[in-house]
Amino acid sequence: MADEPKLSATISLPTNFRIEEVVARSPIPGPHPPGPAPAPPPDLGPLAAFTGNWHGNGFNTIFRPNNTVTPTPLPQPVGGDNILELNLTSETLSFSSSLGSVPNRGMVQGDIFLNGVPYLQAINDITIAGKPVGIHLEPGLWVIVPATTHPAEGVTLARMASIPHGTTVLAQGTSTVIAGPPKIPAVDITPFPTGQPGNKIHFPSQTAATEGTARIPQDLHPFIVTGTITQAMLTDPNSVLRDHIAGQTITSTTAISISTSPAVPLFGGGAVQQYDIADPMQPKLVSSVAIPQAQMMKLTPDNKRLYVSNSLLSNLDGKVPYRVRLVNVGPKGMALDPKFDVDFEHFPTGQARPHDMLLK
Repeated sequence: MADEPKLSATISLPTNFRIEEVVARSPIPGPHPPGPAPAPPPDLGPLAAFTGNWHGNGFNTIFRPNNTVTPTPLPQPVGGDNILELNLTSETLSFSSSLGSVPNRGMVQGDIFLNGVPYLQAINDITIAGKPVGIHLEPGLWVIVPATTHPAEGVTLARMASIPHGTTVLAQGTSTVIAGPPKIPAVDITPFPTGQPGNKIHFPSQTAATEGTARIPQDLHPFIVTGTITQAMLTDPNSVLRDHIAGQTITSTTAISISTSPAVPLFGGGAVQQYDIADPMQPKLVSSVAIPQAQMMKLTPDNKRLYVSNSLLSNLDGKVPYRVRLVNVGPKGMALDPKFDVDFEHFPTGQARPHDMLLK
């Protein structure tokens, strides 16, 4: 990787571009009462760290189709319907200035103001020294959304991205801060049939020392010698990340968790649902009870009573009435017990928030 290129991805907004609320102004010349001062830009929260240009190296793996109509040329021709492509990468992630106060109008939810940070990600493959190949370009936008009452949600984040495969992505979620370094789990790249994660199919291309497989690069011997691509990396690509931070002292980690199909609402859900899982592959909804921001649940040993609290963390909770509710459970459905509704809003010492419970 001695000849890696110096990428300089960038995204720029027009000079003095700043989104603000459009206020009523008189078109008639002359003195007028001063209008309202523009609202300050919403706090970016964890997005405040998204500034400047970031550069680094990485490792990418992808099993991709090997179509018989357009087969991938390999030094040693190999059959099969897939190719394992391995990429040593050079990446630049560039952030522009924040957008300002982005008004978002609502019919039920009152007006709220968003803020966001545009970005541009560019990635080169540098597996072959001196021959960089662009493999990814992604313009996008990170947005922070303030807490809302309709629906009852805490502060959320959204990522909007576009890549040149005719693909756009919208993912929403939350963030939290944990003490110490990130906990990066092991991952397994072994493919499996759709809907059958337990039925993994191992391919010869996953063994680094095996030559002549459906893989790019086919011969990994030079990379194994230099330690740039190893069997450990194929077995668990996340080991690259863990090895990189092993010698660092990390006091805290901001974890952003987003999904293209997040729970609704994001903070624990607005309902408790009961499913018939006689067929695990086709669960059937039996009943549902509304509990805003349902969180911890404890079911009694006789499976007849379910206690539910509704607080996760004070910095993530939405604006909901804090309660512990009792749900009566039966084979034909669930129902809230109207006589059991523990109010945590009106303690003499002020509001409290129920989280975990202990049944005796």
